[in-house]
Amino acid sequence: MRRVGLWMYQNGGGDLIERSIVAKLKERNIEVVVGLDLRFATATTDGIVCNGINMSYLDAFFSYNAGEQTLAQVYMYEALASQIPTINNYEAFKLSEDKFRTNMAMASKGIRTTDFLLCHREQIEPISNKFDEWSKIVLKPIDGWGGTGMVLLDSRSTFESLKPFFNQMDIRQIYVERFIENDFSDYRIDIVDGEFVGCYGRRASERDWRTNITSGGSIITREPNDELVDLATRATEAVGLEIAGVDILYDREREEYVVLEVNGIPAFATPEQEKLGIDFNTLKIDKIVNMIDKITKKGRA
Repeated sequence: MRRVGLWMYQNGGGDLIERSIVAKLKERNIEVVVGLDLRFATATTDGIVCNGINMSYLDAFFSYNAGEQTLAQVYMYEALASQIPTINNYEAFKLSEDKFRTNMAMASKGIRTTDFLLCHREQIEPISNKFDEWSKIVLKPIDGWGGTGMVLLDSRSTFESLKPFFNQMDIRQIYVERFIENDFSDYRIDIVDGEFVGCYGRRASERDWRTNITSGGSIITREPNDELVDLATRATEAVGLEIAGVDILYDREREEYVVLEVNGIPAFATPEQEKLGIDFNTLKIDKIVNMIDKITKKGRA
């Protein structure tokens, strides 16, 4: 019997999603070991062990928990990925966690992404000069999620006043993006195994410009067009993810859609969101189960 490890978030209906995935995999004669939090894993010459399970002998590991991810877990995730298939694959997951490298990967494939600039903290003049071209700049941490650490700047003097702060912090590079003039709403398009799964949107609150839920944004229903689905699919392929949630804005100034971020752990719809009509969970689960089935069969061949 094939055996798969799973670490799934439990809040917001995640426990129900986990039960559904486990049941559907069981129907295919695939055993699932849940609760494999790599934070509590140990590694020896015998392999990587978590909760008494030697994960090195699993047929695959499916990790789906953004909110509790730590550096220690990511480190062990990389080690495990050298031994068994992981979903998402580690290299693509790691890339998606880095906003600068993600945008570089998309730009190299000709995918429309926001204009960006990275420079060393001791040489911020290139960023200061960008105010002449971009007007407004978004200062972002390279990693992180939920809009944490993002700052909107509208003048050269405001940015340069932050220089003492940069020198005090353990920051080597400074990363900024051109602020995209938009209607303060976005599209989140979910892709699984190269195929479109679902779409919804987020709208910023009256008190903030960010659409992230953790920043006060709210969920809205949205219908994608073919251009949006194609853009999201190509962005996912450029990063190399098996599962992705692609955030897209409509740039009013340039009159085009732009990929803002590619997320490697896009949440399922919560029970409350399903009541709004965001009902792609079943399709998403089925496609994930199909993918796990395919990957574990390939590994056994």
